[in-house]
Amino acid sequence: MFYRTQSAYFRQRFGTRVQKLSIDAGFTCPNRDGRLGTGGCTFCQGEAFSPSYCRRAGSIAEQVAEGIGFHRRRYRSTAKYLAYFQSYSNTYAPVGVLRERYGEALRQPGVVGLVIGTRPDCVDDEVLDLLETLGREHYVAVEYGIESCHDSTLRAIRRGHDFACTERAVRLTAERGLPVGGHLILGLPGEGRDEVLAEAPLLNALPLTSLKLHQLQVLRGTEMERQYADEAFRRTLPQWGLEEYVGLVCDLLERLRDDLVIERLAGEVPPRYQACPERSFRRQDGRLLRNEEMPALVEAELRRRGTRQGCRVEASVSQEKNKETVL
Repeated sequence: MFYRTQSAYFRQRFGTRVQKLSIDAGFTCPNRDGRLGTGGCTFCQGEAFSPSYCRRAGSIAEQVAEGIGFHRRRYRSTAKYLAYFQSYSNTYAPVGVLRERYGEALRQPGVVGLVIGTRPDCVDDEVLDLLETLGREHYVAVEYGIESCHDSTLRAIRRGHDFACTERAVRLTAERGLPVGGHLILGLPGEGRDEVLAEAPLLNALPLTSLKLHQLQVLRGTEMERQYADEAFRRTLPQWGLEEYVGLVCDLLERLRDDLVIERLAGEVPPRYQACPERSFRRQDGRLLRNEEMPALVEAELRRRGTRQGCRVEASVSQEKNKETVL
């Protein structure tokens, strides 16, 4: 195995294949409701990543049922599901509301646990107490939008918190015995290869269970789409072709702990949401690359190199200790 996959992790944990079902539970975000801002992070377009069955009009029970029907057509043998509270910040509500909505998902046939996507600044002791209690009887994981480990980048994308906030949330969650995931965007403004690789030792030092990697995509209706019209801004974004991106992902995997579960290597959104189609990855025949094709490309490159996840962790940490990095 060249890197630790989510499917292998779930099979080890549950003894069978497990499928995540995306849920839109109607939550919002402090970057949208006025607490921090109203426009969201500069890159954010929540609808772009939601599957067709995940719609705000349906109840949680209806979304679970429709999601199971959707996935059973592809994975007939799947019998266990995780309700993935995906859209926006799914701990950003009074605890009573959270208890009710999480409970509705857990009561659905076939649902064996929860994956809760949220922001590092949207958890406190009361929320973590609830998650810890649910985690005693069910699988409950929390996935934080890290996006970047560099404070200058977090300010540029109007994130509303710093990396110290991320570190604190991840550690507090892990202390409750809950699996903790992180989401990282590669290619944010001002972040080239060196900046991405400098994040590896910082991530390795956190008690993360899993990590998702996504390339930056400029999406319609976002602040970043408006920024992209400015040539000076476009110059701050690295333009990686498919081969370069695969190479960068392999470079990063080599520097990440080998026990870290790699949930995803790239992101994919429907073409109608793409504001800059020229930044999409394409195969040699011109076809858009599908997300499920990326693992084979990354594995082929690691095989060619004769390397694997974690093989350069010590060297990476050593280099970073000798290099002054300003966050």
